[in-house]
Amino acid sequence: MWISRRCLMACLALSLAFVGPLTAQEASPPKPGPKIQLAILLDTSNSMDGLINQARAQLWKIVNDLALAKHEGKRPDLEVALYEYGNDSLAPDTHWVRMVVPLTNDLDKVSEALFSLKTNGGSEYCGAVIGTATRELAWSDHKHALKMIFIAGNEPFNQGSIPYAESCKAAVGRGITVSTIFCGQLSEGVSTHWQHGAQLADGSFMAIDQNKVIAAVAAPQDKEIAELSGKLNGTYCVYGNGPKQQEFAARQEAQDKNAVAAAPGAASSRAQFKASAQYRNADWDLVDALKENKVKLEDLKPEQLPENLRKLTKDELAKHIAEKAAERKSLQEKIQKLSKARDAYLAEANKKTAEGDTGLDKVIIDATRKQAEKKSFKFE
Repeated sequence: MWISRRCLMACLALSLAFVGPLTAQEASPPKPGPKIQLAILLDTSNSMDGLINQARAQLWKIVNDLALAKHEGKRPDLEVALYEYGNDSLAPDTHWVRMVVPLTNDLDKVSEALFSLKTNGGSEYCGAVIGTATRELAWSDHKHALKMIFIAGNEPFNQGSIPYAESCKAAVGRGITVSTIFCGQLSEGVSTHWQHGAQLADGSFMAIDQNKVIAAVAAPQDKEIAELSGKLNGTYCVYGNGPKQQEFAARQEAQDKNAVAAAPGAASSRAQFKASAQYRNADWDLVDALKENKVKLEDLKPEQLPENLRKLTKDELAKHIAEKAAERKSLQEKIQKLSKARDAYLAEANKKTAEGDTGLDKVIIDATRKQAEKKSFKFE
């Protein structure tokens, strides 16, 4: 539909009236710094239910830490990929390896995939899955990009016909570090080559008890954070074609529920990430899409909008989106403030109740920080 310049200016004026004057950063989003890319490779054989449960519960804590990183003052794009290996339900001609999710900044999709994983038998070929992830994923060519593979499992690292040494060297040749997480005793991880694999690819070697239930402490801020997280969902304005409109919003709500079910505190960690700049949904949300200049209101057709927005004029639509953007900003600021208080409370409480606990989140966060510092990333 043709729209006049005067009408466009009116839309912009209405937007400014509700969100205030645009800063240079808001008017034109700054060019992001080099990407942070994290590929998680999980053994999904029969003995790995505990590992998968830890990944489900701790995903948001891990990405919250990465969301604090900056390179030369710029916040990078954060992308996460997920592979499974060692599962008899996978295809033998792939060496029982499957890309579950490619590198993406849609972390809801990664969470959804984690909750879909099921364990089953298996031959665990570390060399195969590392080689596949190195070849298949769209790794950044930026010289300062932080590119990391984390592989977790409990069988000897040298199983399978593809030598792990070749795969690790191929990864490091592309600037990708490989960190290894052995599920068992540290000494066994050393004797079964998990340490050597990390050494070959400039990564870290760690060991965890995948079946250990990490102590969780309830924080007084959790209830209010959960309430604000639910309200935050109401600020999203879906757009797109047909059924896709509701698919994304439904995924967002489902991952809220999955976080609640995964572990105490996981929902608060997820809410904290939803309140960060790294939680981006420009592919389906108009507020984010307009902020990132992905769409123009005048180009949208009525059928690309949800039913309740289709009869709005362009002026009314601009006003509605501006109101949602302002509401979201306010909610995110409240969540961020509560999250800081929650982090301080847990830091003190964990000194008494969880000292010495080492789970998947701690080893990944410790390793990613070390590798990020080598690439001159700084953490807020």
